[in-house]
Amino acid sequence: MATSDSLINDSSLRVHPDGVAVSLQLPWYRSLWLSAVNSLELTIDGVPVPSDRLRLELDGTAYPVEGLRERFETLWFLEERPLLVATLEEPLALGTTHEVEVTADLTIVYMQIKPGLYVPNRVSMTRTLEVVDLGAPPPALRVDEVPAPVDRSDLPFKLGTTLYSATAELAAGQYTLETLLDRVAEAGIGPGIEIVASQSLRDYPVVTEEFATNWERIFDKHGFEASSFGANLDLGRRRDRDMTPDEEFEFSKTLFEGAKRLGFPLVRIQSAKPELLRRLLPLAEDLELKMAYEIHAPEGPNSPKILEVRETYAELDSPLLGFVADFSSTMRAMAPVLLTALGRMGLDTAALDRLQQIWATDASMFERQEEFAAYLTGRGIDPMSLAPFNRLAFNMQGTVPVEEWLDIMPQILHVHAKFYDIDAHGDEPSIDYPALARIFMQGGYQGFWSSEYEGHAFADLGEVDPIALVRQQHDLIARSLLQEVAR
Repeated sequence: MATSDSLINDSSLRVHPDGVAVSLQLPWYRSLWLSAVNSLELTIDGVPVPSDRLRLELDGTAYPVEGLRERFETLWFLEERPLLVATLEEPLALGTTHEVEVTADLTIVYMQIKPGLYVPNRVSMTRTLEVVDLGAPPPALRVDEVPAPVDRSDLPFKLGTTLYSATAELAAGQYTLETLLDRVAEAGIGPGIEIVASQSLRDYPVVTEEFATNWERIFDKHGFEASSFGANLDLGRRRDRDMTPDEEFEFSKTLFEGAKRLGFPLVRIQSAKPELLRRLLPLAEDLELKMAYEIHAPEGPNSPKILEVRETYAELDSPLLGFVADFSSTMRAMAPVLLTALGRMGLDTAALDRLQQIWATDASMFERQEEFAAYLTGRGIDPMSLAPFNRLAFNMQGTVPVEEWLDIMPQILHVHAKFYDIDAHGDEPSIDYPALARIFMQGGYQGFWSSEYEGHAFADLGEVDPIALVRQQHDLIARSLLQEVAR
């Protein structure tokens, strides 16, 4: 099971006087409000625990699982691992082994399909676990050796890292924000640092003075530069209604002010609604912040959705408006780490070959999903058995030609240098970095390339060291850029 969908690990089953406790890892890449949790289910040795015997203990407070949807002001911070406590007739003994199944039914309250409807995410894991001490530490962190930092001042633009690259390790408790930044410095994968605000801010969406002071101390220590502040808009945070336009503005305003406080020059915006942009633009001008809407797979610079954003930008005519280019849009092949995960889930060579053939066609994302689902059904394979990977295979990996980035190059303010794998030759097999280096140099790009490892969506915790992989990717980017400089 991929770490982005992980709920439990080897040290999750804990002794508890009331019965047993299960230490949970948030099965998403960013912090979520408790209102996003529709239900939590627990089965031990084949016996379901009734929901009225379950409570979630988060940050010193116990919440009945049946009422979590109402807790729209309580944040399940990514680094928190709350306890799902089950009241049992007989507590489970320390050292005993049990089959544990945990299911979380979530609503992703910032990913709106249409008003009142949001992307669902149901995650279920079954593991055979030993009961360990209540305060047991997380699994050991994998740390691969990396070469000494290299001077990158000869490159035509700056490199950096998004802390999203270590999502799995943050969620499992293997890093804190500070220890992760220390490791980034040690590996020489700055100077640019990008964050997803909802992942990094314990008091999200607020940047507290305590957080800001600590942030400045770490940045001064390592000589980092703030590159991009990733903002979300939690439209469905309240489950009884969507945010009003005024609430959208106030939520965004809080994030913009936090970005400015931390020294970020740019906010990656999630919404490009014309009415919201009109209200935010004067605020961005006052704060001297750029706003960049992310172009991510399956979209490209000329897809209908992005053309609408470009029309709004043309109407507003401000140099503060632009885009984040995410290289997931322009992939040349499917990521091997995804194919490996699907193989572990039971797909044979024929099915994997057919998946790649369908992926490479010019059909829309939904048409390709449906075609592959029909293929699986025809072979007696339930497409839902692959969820969410059947969806992620198409909406996380796009087939747009890299040349299309030139069409909006003056408006590209930041780059998510997405990658999934680095092979034995030091190349990214699914994303053509030499071609991207050529295109962005040709277009005169001036911002950061922020490395974004997303293999954690498909790999198991501890399978790789993402920081070591980012360093390898920096070496690949530098090599590709310097080859273009030498032409």
